[in-house]
Amino acid sequence: MTVRLSLPDLLAKAKVIRRHIVMSTTAAASGHPTSSMSATDIVTALYFGGVMRYDAKNPTAPGRDKFILSKGHAAPLLYAILAEAGYFSTDMLPTLRKIGSPLEGHPNYRRLPGVEASTGSLGQGLSIGVGAALAAKLDNFDARTYVLTGDGEVAEGQIWEAVMSAAKYRLDNLVCIVDQNGFQQTGATTDVLDLRPLVPKFEAFGWFAQEINGHDVNEILIAFDKAKHIKGKPSAIVCRTVKGYPIHQMLASDPNHHGKPLTKDEAVQAYAIIG
Repeated sequence: MTVRLSLPDLLAKAKVIRRHIVMSTTAAASGHPTSSMSATDIVTALYFGGVMRYDAKNPTAPGRDKFILSKGHAAPLLYAILAEAGYFSTDMLPTLRKIGSPLEGHPNYRRLPGVEASTGSLGQGLSIGVGAALAAKLDNFDARTYVLTGDGEVAEGQIWEAVMSAAKYRLDNLVCIVDQNGFQQTGATTDVLDLRPLVPKFEAFGWFAQEINGHDVNEILIAFDKAKHIKGKPSAIVCRTVKGYPIHQMLASDPNHHGKPLTKDEAVQAYAIIG
């Protein structure tokens, strides 16, 4: 089954997801709210824009589409999405990173329905996605695999090994989404290792690649639709995003703000900005 909300409802859903992210990380006094918020519009469109086929009541159904959060530190985003999709109650979200909670700091597929892979060690998610996409082909399932990576993460060598493998096996049921928010743990990606432009690099390895505005939900949906119609090669969607969007201006003194939860007072301000 697919969930297809109207564009206004998708925009409203993205606001709900962002509020969940702020709430859960502030309650935990830990986590990565800004890394989660930069990709919120992308993953909201994926789950609620009629793109992915999934069944929250049967999370291991054969032939389902799969989403792999390779940038596993953005777990608050994944948990908010899964809760809103009905995999578990939103009442669990405040337990993020609490002892005994299945909402661990990074996703653990053994503990939570809807999590397709345990991630957090950067660079591994796309390789897992290649395996999932190849398995679907071998099983003759019309299933697609979507992998979300960070733009700092794509500097990992294993990413490009996976890129080469996906092209070799002509995995047209695989989509790599790059959350290009311009920052990684130690600073701006332009200072650490600037890989831009990414589109021609993916193309050089035999992929179909697009670059879009990662906060324009309509543009995101069009890009996903284009990827579905590509045959014989995997697809990459490079999404230009802003870390912490739309609360980035209140964090202007620290535009990276990596791995830092908001204080309770900052959270109130963030809720007002999100709406």
